[in-house]
Amino acid sequence: MKRTKIIDVLKSTEYGKEVCVKGWVRTHRSSKAVDFIALNDGSTIKNVQIVVDPTKFDEQVLKDITTGACISAEGVLVESQGAGQSSEIQATKLEVYGLCGNDYPMQKKGQSFEVMRKNAHMRLRTNTFGAVMRIRHNMAMAIHTYFHEHGFFYFHTPLITASDCEGAGNMFQVTTKNLYDLKKDENGKIIYDDDFFGEQTSLTVSGQLEGELGATALGAIYTFGPTFRAENSNTPRHLAEFWMVEPEVAFLDQEELMDLEEDFIKYCVKWALDNCKDDLQFLNQMIDKTLIERLEGVLKETFVRLPYTEGINILQEAIKNGKKFEFPCNWGDDLASEHERYLVEEHFKKPVIMTDYPRAFKSFYMKQNNPVQTGEPSGASVGYKGAVAPGPTMQGTDVLFPQIGEIIGGSVREESYDKLMGEIERRQMDKTHLWWYIDTRKWGSCPHAGFGLGFERLILFVTGMQNIRDVIPFPRTPKSAEF
Repeated sequence: MKRTKIIDVLKSTEYGKEVCVKGWVRTHRSSKAVDFIALNDGSTIKNVQIVVDPTKFDEQVLKDITTGACISAEGVLVESQGAGQSSEIQATKLEVYGLCGNDYPMQKKGQSFEVMRKNAHMRLRTNTFGAVMRIRHNMAMAIHTYFHEHGFFYFHTPLITASDCEGAGNMFQVTTKNLYDLKKDENGKIIYDDDFFGEQTSLTVSGQLEGELGATALGAIYTFGPTFRAENSNTPRHLAEFWMVEPEVAFLDQEELMDLEEDFIKYCVKWALDNCKDDLQFLNQMIDKTLIERLEGVLKETFVRLPYTEGINILQEAIKNGKKFEFPCNWGDDLASEHERYLVEEHFKKPVIMTDYPRAFKSFYMKQNNPVQTGEPSGASVGYKGAVAPGPTMQGTDVLFPQIGEIIGGSVREESYDKLMGEIERRQMDKTHLWWYIDTRKWGSCPHAGFGLGFERLILFVTGMQNIRDVIPFPRTPKSAEF
């Protein structure tokens, strides 16, 4: 008999029809009169109940049907007499595909997330991780659908690169060299002439620079793929391998970029509410009882657009009024997550797009705001409501969310060849591997802007999970590359 997915069985009202379901046993309750098997196949958070007359089945078969076992069940679809489900199956045939002993690590008893991370090869079968992964799929579909409907082209940027987009230096090297016999020059530097690419290469930290090339040819593109950072960080917000969404758009200014960021993220949140109802209700009940309310709140609110200088003023005023922060927040400091979350969760109580950051801690490719020529300090920039920032600022547009902090990092890109070169030289950057990027400012340069969304951070927000390692199937973190 052809298999029917459990999600379709539970929607069906064709009572009296013979059906076949296959999946993994969540629970098996036995008695002399009747057995109840809760079966799940991953198509939905909900289980279908298989009602079994034990007198009609081999005793050993029923003993083999334990939590985690994989089975096939055929039977008659009937209207359920129990609460919480509309349909159930009265079994006529049972077959065990895969046995599951008492040492199965995902027993019905509650396990901590730390224990489940150690069993990442099995944790996907739990209700929580099934819900998270179905939502992850839906968020990927939302992203592709949004950009397709808005005229963007899906653009594939390389995973192996000789350039460092962010200038961070924390990259994973890619090589075919014999690490036990490295050739070096007289200064002790490794010679890469005999390496596969003939030069030092690494896994990319971002597809943005190549994405800008796509935008200046196709008008509007987006990338969506894995990126890698070799940061020795064990925080609940960092991974060594993660996915990034990076749209780039020609002829977009700062206001239009913020419009795009807000519209895009609201679209994704609405998609989750519209298409992941059962999974969100489960996570709202089991993980975060304010989850759905928070998601709905994002759709209702207009995001605050807050210049960095005014944000610092708000934080310093909070400190004067007794608020304690672990990290300093003076003008020129890169805001910590605690600062971002204070602005979003306590001060404004809604998402914030922070703009016009100091040049000192932003990337070389960002467009610098025009200096004020009315007697303010040299290099100063206009801040909030005409206030003057004490140093040059960049046209950054970072979206800050409750529970998460920064979820999007964006900016207008510097299109001027002279200004871009000036910034590269001021930072004493090596131009060797950026010649092709610099060329785009020589020939037909145009105003353009874009942003990067950490996909896992979006999943964190939409699911209410607390650790980024729990929203990707197989997390890659320091000292951990199993599975």
